Amino acid sequence: MGVGTSGAKSAPRARDVRDTPAPRRAGQHDDRLDADRDTDHEGDHGAGLGSEPGDELGIDPDDLPDGLVIADENGRVICFNAAAARITAVPAATALGRHLESALPLEDLEGRRWWQLTDPYGGLAIRVGQPERNLLLPGGREVLVTARYVRTAPTGPVRRVVVSLRDTEARRRTERSHAELIATVAHELRSPLTSVKGFTATLLAKWERFTDDQKKLMLETVDADANRVTRLIAELLDISRIDSGRLEVRRQPVDIGAAVGRHIQAYVTSGQPADRFLLRIEQPLPPLWADPDKIDQVLSNLLENAVRHGEGTVTIDVTPSASPREREDGENAATSVTVSDEGTGIPEESMNRVFTRFWRGSKRGGTGLGLYIVKGIVEAHGGTITVGRAPGGGAEFRFTLPVGTPAYLL
Repeated sequence: MGVGTSGAKSAPRARDVRDTPAPRRAGQHDDRLDADRDTDHEGDHGAGLGSEPGDELGIDPDDLPDGLVIADENGRVICFNAAAARITAVPAATALGRHLESALPLEDLEGRRWWQLTDPYGGLAIRVGQPERNLLLPGGREVLVTARYVRTAPTGPVRRVVVSLRDTEARRRTERSHAELIATVAHELRSPLTSVKGFTATLLAKWERFTDDQKKLMLETVDADANRVTRLIAELLDISRIDSGRLEVRRQPVDIGAAVGRHIQAYVTSGQPADRFLLRIEQPLPPLWADPDKIDQVLSNLLENAVRHGEGTVTIDVTPSASPREREDGENAATSVTVSDEGTGIPEESMNRVFTRFWRGSKRGGTGLGLYIVKGIVEAHGGTITVGRAPGGGAEFRFTLPVGTPAYLL
């Protein structure tokens, strides 16, 4: 099934048409097309050579995610799929049979009529199309447009103009997200760098005036702020790798219970009361192969959230569980870690936004990137992470990692 009118089950292809047929509506069939398919196509060039993919795969134009508009050699629209109708707000029945410039009036960002500028039928004979660009529909709505000119010979007349339309909303969301990321990073970097610059400049200018204790305090502050900058840069690199699918996982045997214990001990050493943490480990745990550094990053983030934003006892449960993916190697093919607190918890309406960029549960600082990175790390291991309400009323984060034994050890 080739490309044709919106909803049609059979349609003319660029190389099949000898005499331009009238536009067809859904369900109509043109017998001339079947005859044309059996004729010799020798000498045809460009799109449409050989068998059409759509014939084998049964692709209907209305199944395409992007808008598709095709005009014949006379500039009359012979295909206007459902996505094109949605993007342009023009019904397919209205567009079919009209001239391309009338059915799809486009202007560039300077208000010039695009079809008159490009002149697909009367322009350069060597031109094969137009690259993707932002154009405007009537009313000022912006769309991404690509055009392809199909010729019967490399410099022959245009037999078809194939136009692809895309909505710009998804791209705009991505651009807004990038702009927010840049603004957040700039804000987060400004504070520690200002501190570092201020203290170092003061020490260099007035070194002799300070006591050793004062110098030590300033240098400790500089060191802490430098660590803060380092962490932020590491977060940015992680986000870049997660977004591009290049986050590498170097699997090694991991004692998840011992890893949690080390994080708890670090908090106790830094001044948190030991009785604020409750660690419960259910034995036996399946052997876990994971990236120890990245698992430490996940645990650090979840415990920091519980300590900073929660209240009362922070409970960490480590238990064997079923794999988050369908497997046939037993029920306890994964390890789950649950971190919960006794604070106010996360509002129900915010649950679905917790793992998105820049989400902050309170005004107690942070970039709002940590949980986004946590989710990316867990999913890179083939695991899952969820958020809910703890029995004590606070927030409860639970992530599950499959055993993940490397293939070369199986």
